Amino acid sequence: MTGPRLPDGFAVQVDRRVKVLGAGSALLGGSPTRLLRLAPVAQTMIDGGRLEVHDALSAQLARTLLDATVAHPRPPSGPSHHDVTVVIPVRDNVFGVSRLVRALRGMNVVVVDDGSAVPLQDTDFAGARCEVRVLRHERSRGPAAARNTGLRACSTDFVAFLDSDVVPRRGWMEALLGHFCDPAVALVAPRIVSLNEPDNLVARYEAVRSSLDLGMREAPVVPYGTVSYVPSAAIICRRSALTEVGGFDETMPSGEDVDLCWRFIEAGARLRYEPIALVGHDHRTQLREWFQRKAFYGQSAAPLAVRHPGKTAPMVLSRWMLVLLILAATRSGLGYIFAAVAAVFFGRRISATLEAVETGPREVAAVAAGGLWGAALQVASAICRHYWPVAVLAAVLFRRCRHVVLAAAVVDGLADWANRRNSVAEDNHRVGLLSYLLLKRLDDIAYGLGLWTGVVRERHVGALKPQIRS
Repeated sequence: MTGPRLPDGFAVQVDRRVKVLGAGSALLGGSPTRLLRLAPVAQTMIDGGRLEVHDALSAQLARTLLDATVAHPRPPSGPSHHDVTVVIPVRDNVFGVSRLVRALRGMNVVVVDDGSAVPLQDTDFAGARCEVRVLRHERSRGPAAARNTGLRACSTDFVAFLDSDVVPRRGWMEALLGHFCDPAVALVAPRIVSLNEPDNLVARYEAVRSSLDLGMREAPVVPYGTVSYVPSAAIICRRSALTEVGGFDETMPSGEDVDLCWRFIEAGARLRYEPIALVGHDHRTQLREWFQRKAFYGQSAAPLAVRHPGKTAPMVLSRWMLVLLILAATRSGLGYIFAAVAAVFFGRRISATLEAVETGPREVAAVAAGGLWGAALQVASAICRHYWPVAVLAAVLFRRCRHVVLAAAVVDGLADWANRRNSVAEDNHRVGLLSYLLLKRLDDIAYGLGLWTGVVRERHVGALKPQIRS
C-alpha cells in the first residue's frame, strides 16, 4: 500500500512482539502475521526499533512498516481540541447525556435527540462549561442516523462521536488527535473500559471481557487483525474522510461501526486503536439485558457479510493447517500419523519462506508452533461461538465429537481467561476461573444465537463460512 507522505518529525516504533530475523534483514510479525524483508539501507535507518521521518526515503520506509502492521506510530503533537466537534446521539437518557456534557469542558458539542419521549432542550444544559447545540429527530431513526445528523451540523476538521452512556477520562482526546498528523488516518478510537465499580459477577466479567474493550495493545484497525474494527461508542473521525464515504449506514440497526471501519479501509484510509486514551462505559450488568445485548451484537454479522464478503469469516486458516487439525481431532493412531506428516510439510513450507533470511531450525520450529497454536485457538473459538448449535448436536449424536467439543470449550476458555485476567489492575475487577468459563460460554451462546438469527433473516451464510487459504 502507498499513502500520502508522513511529515518530518513523525516516528514509528517496531512492535516489541515482532521477531527480528537474519541479523535485522527481516521482520516477522504484525497482524495478520507476515514476513517483511529489509534492504540494507533500510536496516541502517532503524535504530533500536525506532525510525524518525526526515526525508522522502525515511517517510516511505515508515509508511511501509506501518502498513505491514509491524510498527506503531509515534506522532508529534496533533490538532487542537478547538478543531473538534463532539456529536452525542441520545434517546431517553437525559442523565447520561448531562453527565457526559459536564465532562466536555471547553468543547463544541452537538446533542442529537433521537426521538426521546421527553424532548431535550438547550436549557437542559444550562451551566455546562461548553457550547451545546441540540438537534432533534421527532421519531427515532437509530444511532447511525443521529450521528449523520450531527455530522452535517459540524464545520470543524474533526468530529468525535460519543454515546450518551460513556464518560471520557482526562487526556483522552490529546492521545487520539496526535494520530491525525498522518494525513492517511481517517479514524482513531480509544480503549473503552468500565465506568463504574463492579457490583456483581456480570459486572466483573464485563470489566475484563466487554465486547467494547479491545484490549491493552495499540494496533492498526484491519480486517483479520487483532483489532478488526472499533465500536462507535467513542471515536474521532476526519470529517472530510467521513463525508467522502457517506457517513454511517442508517439501514443497519447494529454493526454500523464495523461497516464504517471496513468502508474506510476499502477506500484506502488508515485507522488506529489507541488504548492509552480511556473512555468509561456504563456496561449492562444485569444478566438478562447483558445476554440480550450480546445476541444483538451477533445479529450484525450476517448483514456485514452481505456488504463485505469474506471479512466476517469465523476463522482464517491455511489448507495445511486445517488438514492437520482435522486429522489430530480424529484421535486415532492413523490420524495422528497423517497429522505428523502434514506438520512436516507445514514446517517445510515455513522453512522455505524463511530460508532467505538465514533462520535456524529453532526459529522455524517456534514460528510453526506459534502458527499451529493460533490456528487451534481460532478453531476452538469458532466451535464454541459461531458453530455451537452444530457442535452441540454433533456432541449429542457422536461420542468422538463430544470429546472434541469439550476440549475446544476448555482450551478456548482457559486461553481467553489467561489472556484477559490481567487486563485490569484492580483485584476486585478480576473473575475466578470457573465463573469466567461459565460467563464466557453464556457470552458465546448469546452471540451465536444472534448470529444464526441474522443468517436466517438475511438468508445468507457468509458469516458462517471460514476462509481457507492456500
